[in-house]
Amino acid sequence: MILDLEIFNVINGFAGKWPWLDSLGIFCAVYLGYILLFCLVLFLIKDFLPQEQSRPAGKKYWRMVAESLVAALFVRFVLVKIFYQLFFRFRPFVYYSNAHLLLPYNSGATSFPSGHASFYFALSTIIFGYNKKIGIWFYIASFLIIIARIFVGVHWPSDVIVGALSGIIVGWILNKIFKRINVLKKI
Repeated sequence: MILDLEIFNVINGFAGKWPWLDSLGIFCAVYLGYILLFCLVLFLIKDFLPQEQSRPAGKKYWRMVAESLVAALFVRFVLVKIFYQLFFRFRPFVYYSNAHLLLPYNSGATSFPSGHASFYFALSTIIFGYNKKIGIWFYIASFLIIIARIFVGVHWPSDVIVGALSGIIVGWILNKIFKRINVLKKI
């Protein structure tokens, strides 16, 4: 807990100093995830555009989007909800009076693990399994989201680390399962 507090103080300590940084932190913590979801919609649109003659028509992005959403929703609304029922942890702004809270947030909600971290890292892991370049961009955006969640004062560093790891692990396992299922369908 001491290391958690020290890391939290470093990241959250920048909050409230520069309005532009506060705005950027709020944007990343709240709205950047919507941009990632919008990108998924763009992949679906790309799947329905006319295909090149040399490449057969397929639904590569449709499968990627569906699998990434299944993984993200599973880890967020099943696994994380189980954690929420088993463990309760106060958010930093409740526990620590010196926290800079930049967002209105429910003080009675548990913070461990981060649902945002688990959701976006599961999403990124599945996408990385399909397309490394796009997956890296999704990972970078997911990292910005979780750092911003600490910056705005709603999560401890260990909340986002455990959330990210659970998202990566579940995404990796489901990616293996989805690939196995796709191979079996072709047989």
